[in-house]
Amino acid sequence: MDKIWLKSYPEGIPPEVDIHEFSSLPDIVAKTCARFAGLPAFSNMGATLTYSGLNTATRDFAAYLQNDLRLAKGDRIALMMPNLLQYPVALFGALRAGLTVVNCNPLYTARELEHQLKDSGATAIVVLENFAHTLQEVIDKTAIRHVITTEVGDLLSPLTRLLTNLVVRYVKRMVPDWQIQDTIGFNAALDSGKRYELRTVPLDHDDVAFLQYTGGTTGVAKGAVLTHGNMVANLQQASAWIGTGMEEGAEVMIIPLPLYHILSLTCSMIFFKIGAHLVLVTNPRDLPGFVKMLGRVKFTAILGVNTLFNALLNTPGFAEVAGHSLKLAFAGGMAVQEPVARRWEALTGAPLIEGYGLTETSPVVTGNPLNIKDWTGTIGLPIPSTEVTIRADNGEELPLGEVGEICVRGPQVMKAYWNRPDETEKVFIDGWFRTGDLGFMDERGYIKMTDRKKDVMVVSGFNVYPNEVEEVVIAHPGVLEVAAIGVPDEKSGEAVKVIVVKKDPGLTVEDVIAHCKKNLTGYKVPKLVELRTEPLPKTNIGKVLRRVLRGEQVPSTHK
Repeated sequence: MDKIWLKSYPEGIPPEVDIHEFSSLPDIVAKTCARFAGLPAFSNMGATLTYSGLNTATRDFAAYLQNDLRLAKGDRIALMMPNLLQYPVALFGALRAGLTVVNCNPLYTARELEHQLKDSGATAIVVLENFAHTLQEVIDKTAIRHVITTEVGDLLSPLTRLLTNLVVRYVKRMVPDWQIQDTIGFNAALDSGKRYELRTVPLDHDDVAFLQYTGGTTGVAKGAVLTHGNMVANLQQASAWIGTGMEEGAEVMIIPLPLYHILSLTCSMIFFKIGAHLVLVTNPRDLPGFVKMLGRVKFTAILGVNTLFNALLNTPGFAEVAGHSLKLAFAGGMAVQEPVARRWEALTGAPLIEGYGLTETSPVVTGNPLNIKDWTGTIGLPIPSTEVTIRADNGEELPLGEVGEICVRGPQVMKAYWNRPDETEKVFIDGWFRTGDLGFMDERGYIKMTDRKKDVMVVSGFNVYPNEVEEVVIAHPGVLEVAAIGVPDEKSGEAVKVIVVKKDPGLTVEDVIAHCKKNLTGYKVPKLVELRTEPLPKTNIGKVLRRVLRGEQVPSTHK
């Protein structure tokens, strides 16, 4: 195929990268920690781990796993924590021990956790005590034999650790009662690991680094098998993409998205690889606290999703801390809405750089160049060593400008779903991964994503894309959040419904409809409008859950 997007690459971005420079993720960790030893690696809640300190802590944790727990290469270990310093220590320690990491959302219900632990075959878990009661409900139904517990303040200074853990447990009462036999504390595991030598585990590109679960919002969650080769490739690809705009050893990156999500995980490792200082945000939903923290940090980059950037823009005090030295605001996970992008750039001086990817692609597939001067309204160009094609349902490649399914080929694409050959077969066609997302490529090679296949509404035979409707509605100054969904309709088969969270208390249904009529053709105008004051339901990274809204059966206002 003709890689027309290469003509749009900024100067200095290579068409291909060397995916064999590193043999594995631990290879990257070792070389990065040695190179930037004295610089801060991760910070959280006022405490900082240098690259040297991180190297020592991960060595100790890996040695504990190998010797006390006798875990062997390929064994699965689950991590169930929010963004704390313990996360990168456990993550890199497990990888150094040759284990496969299973990242778990700590807000999982017992049913969801049981499925993921049983399906992955994990035999060990690191869990924040706040969520140990959920593990207690299901542990007897899983293969888990080793439980390492941690408290929020475990890697803070001694006095701060004591005070933080007391407040979390006894003042805020955030630790429900739990009882699991034969657990060990995180700090005790680190202390134990100091006594042992760490055995180097040979790892190559074919070894499995992560079982990263996906699809839980649409059905039974499946484990995407991400190898060290997949992850190394994506780090090399993304590092090349940002290489002309970021300075090694000098960047400060804000990480408010949870590390158990592939977007945050990989983006953190991209900046880790260039020696950045990564600031982990444990609770970004506390927007006033988040903004206060930003005021204390001279940050140069921030990761987020559209809803988070929108929320920050509407949080008092953000305008005063937004300037600083911001070079890059990277947005992924969901479509960026034009009003949010334009307000962000006007306030901060830095454009929102929108990218695109999936769990199955490690995740980065496309990105907008860092040197863009204006919001493009696209998900950007395929990054180095990546091919993208637009295909019809029958697999036929479509011409430029025609909407079809976005298909991807590259070294970052997963090999399979864990123990699900039937599901794996469904998502590959002639070696291309079928994303389930709809979009088109223009003559420059930029890709415009129109929507998820399953979210497209069909109104009187016409396709209506929720993203387009939402982008129009959010442009109304009285709207804070919006989601568009399809609902059954006797006349048109399906009708457009929008659920609107009001910014202006005086906003009416008529206001919304009139605004839409000015900006949308007739069949795209919402037939039903629901006004709310409470936030929309979202995933752990802030994506609006249209599936939940479709099933809520909340009475709507008709027009």
